[in-house]
Amino acid sequence: MKTGKIKMFLVFLITIFTIVDVFSYANNAARADDSVGDTQDAIKSTEKELGKKQQVLNVANSNYAKVAAQVNTTASLLTQTTQEIARKEAEIKNLSDRVILYKTMLSAYLQEMYFGNQDPVMKLAVANQSLDAIFGNDEQMLNVKEKILRILEEISASQLQLGEVKEELADKKEEHESLLQQQKAEQYAIANNIQETKLTIAQLQAKQSKLRSALSNFLGEDFDMNDVIDAVKYADKKTGVRKEFLFAVLDKETDLGRFTGGCTYKKSKMGDTNLKYFKEICDDLGYDYKKMKVSCALSYGIGGAMGVAQFMPSTWMGYKDAIASSVGHSPANPWKLKDGIMGMALYLKNKGGDRKSGEHTAAAAYYCGSNLSRDVCQNYANTVISWSKGYDEYF
Repeated sequence: MKTGKIKMFLVFLITIFTIVDVFSYANNAARADDSVGDTQDAIKSTEKELGKKQQVLNVANSNYAKVAAQVNTTASLLTQTTQEIARKEAEIKNLSDRVILYKTMLSAYLQEMYFGNQDPVMKLAVANQSLDAIFGNDEQMLNVKEKILRILEEISASQLQLGEVKEELADKKEEHESLLQQQKAEQYAIANNIQETKLTIAQLQAKQSKLRSALSNFLGEDFDMNDVIDAVKYADKKTGVRKEFLFAVLDKETDLGRFTGGCTYKKSKMGDTNLKYFKEICDDLGYDYKKMKVSCALSYGIGGAMGVAQFMPSTWMGYKDAIASSVGHSPANPWKLKDGIMGMALYLKNKGGDRKSGEHTAAAAYYCGSNLSRDVCQNYANTVISWSKGYDEYF
């Protein structure tokens, strides 16, 4: 009897411990899912802030270029005005020298007239000239004097005019100097703003790196970089979408395949249509849809995106046949690296991403689908284009 009671008591304890373990596991799993969601939310928030700061940096760089051009223009005008003032000063000096010359000539003529008129009879005897000739010479000298006086008046008028022009140029020079000082101050302020923004971006990128590192403890598969490069180059060759552009989108979506989703379909809050297609995709691949991981729902929308390319099930259904044809096996698998990147490339090509001029619109469409004018779509596209330039240098 006692032995029976002991056995029953042991069974009761085992049952209690088992229930506690189950609840503990469930709670831990829930906390893990919460951690994934919180960390992903933090990453998205940081990316949003990075996008804003990148926009600020782009505007600041544009403004700096404009002000720099204005500084160059004003400096050039200042140099031209200074040179023009120097030319006018040289002209004024030249006129002053002419005034001295003509005044000297006038003085000589006047002296000759004065001394020549002191004794016209003597002058007649000496020069053996008639009185008409002597007085005719005097009249000629008077005409010369009048001509010199007219020239002096003209020179004086020219000097006055040049003086006015010089004053106007001096005022203009002062305006140019003042404007140049203001523009340089503005240029300096913009340069400081650019440096501060770059520092903020660097800090946000460091924060993002830490968040991604934390998230890697919870999520998906970290693909070998060589495999990623091979898959991207293959998709580039098949579709014409630049590998640098593909790398940037892949980096933005899943950090080159590191973070492909940490939630089950229930946690993702995918709608009925996507759930229907999700089950069909998993069934075709022989997967248990209840166990397959997809992206978690975020504070501003649903989750449910699959694999490295983060296709929603409904979107994948529209591309799976083209993907299968391109990669050479069927059914296409969104969780396979090569298939996912091929799907990404085909989607981007469909949105015009196989041309460099269409990459920005294609990137915005990849994130938003439609209504691309929203800030979140443009910020996403701006970041992708910016990152693709980094991959240009990589390749």
